[in-house]
Amino acid sequence: ASGRFGVTSHYLANSDQIQIKMAQGAKPGEGGELPGFKVSDYIAECRGTTPGVGLISPPPHHDIYSIEDLAQLIHDLKCANPEGEVSVKLVSEVGVGVIAAGVAKAKADHIVVSGGDGGTGAAAWTGIKCAGLPWELGIAETQQTLVLNDLRDRVRLQTDGQLKTPRDICIAAALGAEEYALSTGPLIALGCIMMRKCHLNTCPVGIATQDPELRAKFEGQPEHVINFFFLLAEEMRRTLQSLGMTSMDELVGAAGDVLEVDPAKLRSNGRPDKAMGLDLAPLLQSARELNPTAGYRHTQLQDHELGIKADNELMDAAHSLIETYAKGGEAEPIVIERETNNLDRTLGTMLSAKVSKACGKPGLPDDAVRIKLEGSSGQSLGFALAPGITIEVVGDANDGCGKGLSGGRVIVRPNPTQLEGGHFIPSENVIVGNVACYGATAGEAFFRGVGGERFCVRNSGALAVVEGVGDHGCEYMTGGRMVCLGKTGRNFAAGMSGGIAYVLDPDRVFADKCNMGMVELGPVEGEDIDELKGYIEKHVAATESTVGADLLADWDNSVSKFVRVMPTDYKAVLEKMKAEEALEATA
Repeated sequence: ASGRFGVTSHYLANSDQIQIKMAQGAKPGEGGELPGFKVSDYIAECRGTTPGVGLISPPPHHDIYSIEDLAQLIHDLKCANPEGEVSVKLVSEVGVGVIAAGVAKAKADHIVVSGGDGGTGAAAWTGIKCAGLPWELGIAETQQTLVLNDLRDRVRLQTDGQLKTPRDICIAAALGAEEYALSTGPLIALGCIMMRKCHLNTCPVGIATQDPELRAKFEGQPEHVINFFFLLAEEMRRTLQSLGMTSMDELVGAAGDVLEVDPAKLRSNGRPDKAMGLDLAPLLQSARELNPTAGYRHTQLQDHELGIKADNELMDAAHSLIETYAKGGEAEPIVIERETNNLDRTLGTMLSAKVSKACGKPGLPDDAVRIKLEGSSGQSLGFALAPGITIEVVGDANDGCGKGLSGGRVIVRPNPTQLEGGHFIPSENVIVGNVACYGATAGEAFFRGVGGERFCVRNSGALAVVEGVGDHGCEYMTGGRMVCLGKTGRNFAAGMSGGIAYVLDPDRVFADKCNMGMVELGPVEGEDIDELKGYIEKHVAATESTVGADLLADWDNSVSKFVRVMPTDYKAVLEKMKAEEALEATA
């Protein structure tokens, strides 16, 4: 879900399928929230955050404003795992077929059309009852639109939304689906009794809870689910036999041959006067008749054009070093220098995937691979950059720079020729685009210049230093550190539940631009002074920033001009942890 909650290079590189959730069938496409009392030590470790601090999941519009943005994220994820699948989850609604066609053109490998029925017990009642349409409408429209536009054979189509019986699955197949997601049936097979207490942490059968005592009550076994699916498959086989078919492939998209409307049942359900005017024939229109020359099920792979990417050169150059470290040895650091332009999208990500696969989560030693680029880099530079890889750009960077940063280091600074004569002032010019460091989990990013909007959204562990940001900086941030050596836009720190931001505010205007819903502002004091100074020193060393150098030259005076942005819940958790440590030390 756009690189949120502990999504790292290692996590992505070792997955089979990565799904971008654009919407949910039983929710109106909103983000979710995990309250702090549910964030146990185990969950915090998995998600790269702090125990006891709430997690707010941003909706998709934070980094996806168009089908082009979605195509970029699909490309990012494919680079992060060239062997895996990239899936996009859509919701059954009027026009979903057109959206699915765009998603197929954006080179998704897999599309889910989620029905409006079902939803977790934690979903809002209004969402469960009022959001989305039946999956039958969505999957039929999607199948017909994709076949009509000769896009169907590129993707696998899946549907969900209260599928329970073999009949449901066979109907879904006839309407065009190749995969079928079931939740309620398998959940009941595991012991769920449908108490609808999923959001209260009081599940009496130990399924939807973090309470150790309640979890001990869980009696489900893998064999229960296996048995459920065996019985399901057996009845599906009988249905296929009755239709004279030998495989599910024959049933996919065969709606016009095997499905028909029963007028009597249509009239007996609901208001007869409305049912009489209802024509379901378009729903059962055979897509094969709409475009006889097009494929009606998945038969070919998408061409993601990974073979022509610049990362192939980077992987060749670093191959020997990676192999050496993977075997437990040591190697001399390497430096790769090359020019770049905005065609080099997602640079460094395939290299990171190779490192994560070979060396595991720790990656490489610091600065083992240093990539020096000159020019204007393309979108998503350093997406999910693995530990040990440093990318330094002399020029500027596009949107999504450092997105999902996973322990690597990104440096962007202006070309020295621009600085000659003193006419170009970095701190007054944008050097990196929107959504930089979105969902970063670890690593460092230094930008000698101004960042765009939504800087450090959902950062959970990285350090980012920049000389100004646009609107919505540090939104939904849950960890890490952010230092802003210049002006900010409005709505800073909205939904920020963790981490700390330090903002230079000599004119005392920042308070009016900060969203105070979850944070408090204060001076930089105590241990924070040395911490902040160290971050600025790193920034100056990496970028030769004059703004940073001037602040350090008069540090005693400069530090008083900074404001510390501290989430209130995060502060309370840190104070509690310190008190517990002090108690243990005296015990």
